[in-house]
Formats: sequence, structure tokens, C-alpha cells
Amino acid sequence: MTDLKVFHIAGGRARKINGGHVPLERHLQSLVEQNMETMLGVRFLASEYCVDGGRIDSLGLDENNAPVVVEYKRGTDAGVINQGLFYLAWLMDHRAEFEHLVRDRLGVTAASQVLWSGPRLICVAGGFTRYDVHAVREHRRSIDLVRHQLFGNDLLGLETVASVNGGMQVARRVRRQSVAQAPADVQSAAMAELAGAVDEVLLGLGDGVNRVDHKTYRAYQRLRNFACLCPPQRSKLLVYLKVDPKDFDLVPGFTRDVSGLGHHGTGDLEVQLRTPRDVERAQDLFRASYAAA
Repeated sequence: MTDLKVFHIAGGRARKINGGHVPLERHLQSLVEQNMETMLGVRFLASEYCVDGGRIDSLGLDENNAPVVVEYKRGTDAGVINQGLFYLAWLMDHRAEFEHLVRDRLGVTAASQVLWSGPRLICVAGGFTRYDVHAVREHRRSIDLVRHQLFGNDLLGLETVASVNGGMQVARRVRRQSVAQAPADVQSAAMAELAGAVDEVLLGLGDGVNRVDHKTYRAYQRLRNFACLCPPQRSKLLVYLKVDPKDFDLVPGFTRDVSGLGHHGTGDLEVQLRTPRDVERAQDLFRASYAAA
């Protein structure tokens, strides 16, 4: 686990800002809940939600419409993962109740699109041990371990210590089978090969990249989405990235600003891929979106 150091620079001189924990666990929870979409990429639904056997700290719905349980600890606490898994199991056994909550908070359409194949647990704590990191890799659930650190009075750092998608390995095997078995009139061999190349590049950008298969797109995420790949079309692939299109020189036929336009997946920059050369051209854009996630 890295030890992040933060320095304030003034007049060419650096002054270290010591990091620490928030004063109270409840303060951390309130801060994240008020900014959950910005910090975690999750739409906030409920706080201290009562269930059989306890209270779920926070409930939410992520960018791919997957249910999310968020648990908080001020310091390092070995029980946070097991506690979160208990609540995640409860959630899977009470799907109708969760969908009713989504319908009340976000509307009928959101409730009808809940992605039950990818429920997530996000644990936000002051620290995690190597045993915690090993434990989440042994589970068949999507779990994110996020370390928080407060610098001064107004700087909060969030570091993803581990991110595991319980269905990622299965999804990779399914992709290879489906490409081999796909009828020629549904997706050409060239487009299937191109989609495979994009998949390998996005998964290889760094540790902790998870892939979530949605009905209309495939999302690549760290803590939140950084790229969405749509199913192959007859002559091109569309990838949507979480970067500001204004930061890049747009090239007609290759990149397009889609902010404010409806499309599958998440992201404001559309990248159009037709050849392996386009995938090479797009790699800097992929890296920029990965770094921003």
C-alpha cells in the first residue's frame, strides 16, 4: 500500500501537509453521501437503511445501474468487509425492496434497469491490511477497498487499494466463446477481432481494471467507469470516454463531442474505431480517461 505525501508549494518551497483520519466516522459518511456521484460514481439512494440484523451505511446505484452497498470505517477495521458482504447478501435476497427504493428516488425507468448481475460493495476506511486485500480477491463478489485520508482541513484523498470484479474472469471466457460462435450476419470477423483488441488494451491499462457487461454496452471501470464499448456495428466500433472533449483536438470521423447527446454507456467523448490503426491512435485517449477515473 502506498503512503501518499502531499505538499503545499509557496514561493518555491514545499511544506508537507500531514494526513490523518476524519474526526468521526459519521463525518466521513455524511461527506461521501453528499458527494457520492462525484467521489464514487454512485447515485445516492439511502443512509442508515434498516435491514434484518443491522443498518446499511449507504445504498446507491452506480453508472451501470448496479446496486451498491457502501460501508465506512474511520480507521482500519477487519470487520468492514464481512459486514459489507452480509448486507450485500441481504440485498440480493430483497431485490423487490431495493427496486421499490430506486423507483421512489430515481423513477420507474431506473428501477426497471437495475443490473442484478453486478452488485457491488465499496468499503471506505482509514486503512486496509494485506489480509484484507487477499480476502477480497478470494470472494466471488465485486468489491472495492477505498482508503481515505484527510490533509489539512479541506483536502480529502481517496485511494483505491483493491478492486475486484467477481464475474470478470467468467466474462472473459464468455467473450472468447461468443466471438467464435457469432453468426457472420451479426458481427463480422474483422469487427470481432477489433473488439477483442480494444478489450485487451483497456483491461491492460493498469491494475484493478474491472469489466461490467451491460445489455447495451461493456463498461471498463476502476472505481468508476472510464470507458464504455458498444457492440460492433457493420463497419465501426464506438467507445465512449470520461474526458472533457474540449481538452482534445477533435478529428472528424474519429472523435466526436457527444456531451448532451443521448447514447449508450457513459462519457462525453466518442471514439470511432474502424481499423487496428485506429486502436493505436486512440491509446493516448484511453490512458487519459483511465487516469481521470
